[in-house]
Amino acid sequence: MRIALVPLDERPVNLQLPRQVAAIAGAELVVPPPEALPAFRAPADIGALHAWVRAQARPPAGAAGADRLVVCIDTLVHGGIIPARITTDSPRTALDRLDVLRDVRADAPGLVISAASLVMRASDSYSAVEEPEYWSAYGRRLHAFGTALHHAFEEDLLHSAPGGAPETEVPRDERSDFERRRLRNHVINLAALGLHEEGVIDTLAVTADDTAPYSAGSAEQAWLRHWARALTRGGEVMMYPGADEVGAVLVARALVAGGPGPTWRIVCGEDGGLTRVPNFENVPVREGLIRQIVAAGGVVAPGDGPSDAVLVAHAPDPDHGDCFGGVPRSDPKAVEATVDAVRRALASGAIVALADVRFSNGSDPRLVERLAEEGLLLRLTSYGGWNTAGNAIGGAVAQATAWWAGRRDGTADARALREALLTRILDDHAYQSGIRATLQDTVFHGAIGPVDAATEDVALTRIAAALQDRLDLLLHDDDAWSVAAVSLPWHRSFEIDVALTATGGDALRFPL
Repeated sequence: MRIALVPLDERPVNLQLPRQVAAIAGAELVVPPPEALPAFRAPADIGALHAWVRAQARPPAGAAGADRLVVCIDTLVHGGIIPARITTDSPRTALDRLDVLRDVRADAPGLVISAASLVMRASDSYSAVEEPEYWSAYGRRLHAFGTALHHAFEEDLLHSAPGGAPETEVPRDERSDFERRRLRNHVINLAALGLHEEGVIDTLAVTADDTAPYSAGSAEQAWLRHWARALTRGGEVMMYPGADEVGAVLVARALVAGGPGPTWRIVCGEDGGLTRVPNFENVPVREGLIRQIVAAGGVVAPGDGPSDAVLVAHAPDPDHGDCFGGVPRSDPKAVEATVDAVRRALASGAIVALADVRFSNGSDPRLVERLAEEGLLLRLTSYGGWNTAGNAIGGAVAQATAWWAGRRDGTADARALREALLTRILDDHAYQSGIRATLQDTVFHGAIGPVDAATEDVALTRIAAALQDRLDLLLHDDDAWSVAAVSLPWHRSFEIDVALTATGGDALRFPL
């Protein structure tokens, strides 16, 4: 199978992770050339991007076309996830760019098109690294304004008592600029619903980027759900928390290829753990787990009956922060409950994916250590513990789904599966919950945004050595891997790109 992907941006979570998902199932993933993609705050070359998309539907003579097309709409119309927040293109311009999908449908009526469109975030911070420049002065106030607007909207619905706009100290110009960007985003999301209703888009996911139970994005999802209910195909639209994992999830869905997908059972070691709402999300984690499974083409099995796969959730602890500013303290009881859940899931013989969503922006380090001590960590099919709960869940589900699809089709690649699992352990656990914290003040000098080249060189040398040390502790001689390269894709400490090379034998414990 040949899957063409227009990614959300150029970071590894949006390029490397989908590639790994495709490779696990033995499929080919093609992406636009680097010069057509966004680069941090610089938008993609929209003209080159559209030309590439059209070529996948109607390839030149002698060239191969795509069997499936996965499109992140924010890139297609705005140039990427950050350009969607900071560019000033008009809604008319953005809507015109969306018409490329109609052209593709006309050129290739049988091409299966999956698309994702984001509900834009309003970060609860004063960091302007990924936002308009005025976020450093008004970011948290704009987030609070969105929360107040959501409450006012709810009052309108419950009591039919519409009033004026909530009070805010955000100056008029900045407020107008930001809300017009949100309005543009909402117009595009509505247009995406329309394209899905027309049949231009076969599968549509509308995901919410960094939100909260009361927020501008949550209110906008309510409006979108209204239209989804009204439209005849609206019940097929998937709406859930997430962003950077969506490319990998929709690639996994393409691998399922329209047939019945894997059946899943969701387990959690902690009583009541699945009812908690993770940081940066607006629904209980149980809903996020279910919706990511469905988005990847799977089905949640009723009850405790047999299933193809088990998704073990290490339940969120939203009251104790995240791993970016400093690693929170693990709860020994919660850790042991999850270790026991993993042990029982593996004993069932099913595919086992672990969603480590205890903390945001990294793993629960004690959980990973205990799984390694018990010899369970490398028996997992997939692991996710990075950034938001939706990111971690979606990545783990996508990789496990790809393994299921590859085994079904006789194309599964055990080495690709091992590479994907080790990549997530090194990134989500070793780096995000360990190495980054030790370097943030001493090497990165507390910077959130990009650093100078000399600082980056020092950081990369130390990161590569620390990651290799972790690999050597985890693996045996007959299953040895080395860190081939490490980079900081946005020249900052928040994320890394790590490339691995297998240096051992073929002792991979995943029967085909």
